[in-house]
Amino acid sequence: MGKSAFAFCVTTLAVCIVMASISPAFGLKKVSKSPYIGAIVVDADTGRVIFEDHADVMGYPASMIKLMNLLIILDGIRANHISLDDTVTVSARVSRMGGSQVYLKEKEVFPVEELIYAMMVQSANDAALALATYYTGSMEVFVDLMNKKAEEIGMENTKFYSVHGLPPSGKNKPDVTTARDMAMLSRELLKYPEALKYTSTKVRKFRLDAPEPFIMRTHNHLVRDFEGCDGLKTGYFYAAGFSIAATAQKNDVRAIAVVLGSPSSKERNKHARLLLSKGLMEILLNPPPPAVAEEEPVPAEDDPKTPEPEAEYVRIPKTLFNVVVSVNIAIVVILFGALYFQRSKETKLR
Repeated sequence: MGKSAFAFCVTTLAVCIVMASISPAFGLKKVSKSPYIGAIVVDADTGRVIFEDHADVMGYPASMIKLMNLLIILDGIRANHISLDDTVTVSARVSRMGGSQVYLKEKEVFPVEELIYAMMVQSANDAALALATYYTGSMEVFVDLMNKKAEEIGMENTKFYSVHGLPPSGKNKPDVTTARDMAMLSRELLKYPEALKYTSTKVRKFRLDAPEPFIMRTHNHLVRDFEGCDGLKTGYFYAAGFSIAATAQKNDVRAIAVVLGSPSSKERNKHARLLLSKGLMEILLNPPPPAVAEEEPVPAEDDPKTPEPEAEYVRIPKTLFNVVVSVNIAIVVILFGALYFQRSKETKLR
């Protein structure tokens, strides 16, 4: 091998090493395929599966995991552990986040609710990390909460390693999930109607006090062009492909569709629309039977047990009683007399 060829090989190897160190997705196996690696549509109210196709195949959720972030934050608000008006100071670590972001700067201060909008509308990774570290003190503790919640609601094939869904770097592992598990997460999140306030927002300004506020735009195009769609979240990186957890309401019924690992956003959105349409139509045409309310047992009365009715007696007039007794005595005397006379007669005949 000549010196030039040797130098070329060394240079190529060096470039690969550098790329591996700076590209978090380097070496992560690509899982997306046409039309998707898994899909499902369910009745949001009952959880009834209307259609599924490889719904338990595991893939990478990417930014869809921010639905779990939102669920935990809303749980915390309900439990009074955190408030929408709390102020969050941006740390140096948060300011260095990559990927989709709202470019938070160290020592900037924002209310929790503004960061929720940034996380759900812009899919801002820096906002997700800021909320996680504010709520629990560290990303690692928040990830533990995410996994405990996933286990609690039955997400058997899901494991979280991050709060943002970016592809892992170094020896870190990627977040994994399935279409079925994401449908479970979506159903759980919809127990908070206020969640749709964030997931249905199409455009919103961030940093209103800046000379030029940052304009956030939702990545979920179905919110714009599918009637009744008001959420929930998209996800993408190269190895993961394009994914979406979407929900829509029509005539008081609601469907949830999940498409995991499509090769393009166009194909992902196409199948999400078809699944939502199919789900809503099926629920409207074949609604679940009305729930039969169980009758509550009638509590026992505190009053003492009702006594049994006393026996009733017929009162006989005293005169009539005396006559009846006298007649009975007379009959008995006559019978004894007749018996005695009969026996005396038999004795004489002997």
